[in-house]
Amino acid sequence: MGERQAATPTTIDDYVAGFPDGPREVLEQVCEALRRAVPGGEEKIRYGMPAIMFADRYGIHFAGWKKHVGLYPVGELDADLEAEVAPHRTTKDTVRFLYAEPVPYDLIERLARRLAAKHAA
Repeated sequence: MGERQAATPTTIDDYVAGFPDGPREVLEQVCEALRRAVPGGEEKIRYGMPAIMFADRYGIHFAGWKKHVGLYPVGELDADLEAEVAPHRTTKDTVRFLYAEPVPYDLIERLARRLAAKHAA
């Protein structure tokens, strides 16, 4: 999974640290956006990816790849937010942001905040 070092990371920070310059800085900012969106959310590695948990079994995962960072699962959002996310959707529950383009960290934070609120309800 992703382009990281051979050792299996046990924390989000270890996961992010395993990436080269460029992608690592993007992943650091994605992680910070998610932490702001879900303050106090439990952080863990699930399915080989970093996750910040909203509730017992729900959370948002992210993974770094060669050319992009992906967020999983990102279910359907409110119409206005979905319209902003739509250009980055690749499948029903997947959103990706290319390293070669400006990554909208504010959008990532807002979508994570909305998903966390949805799962808390």
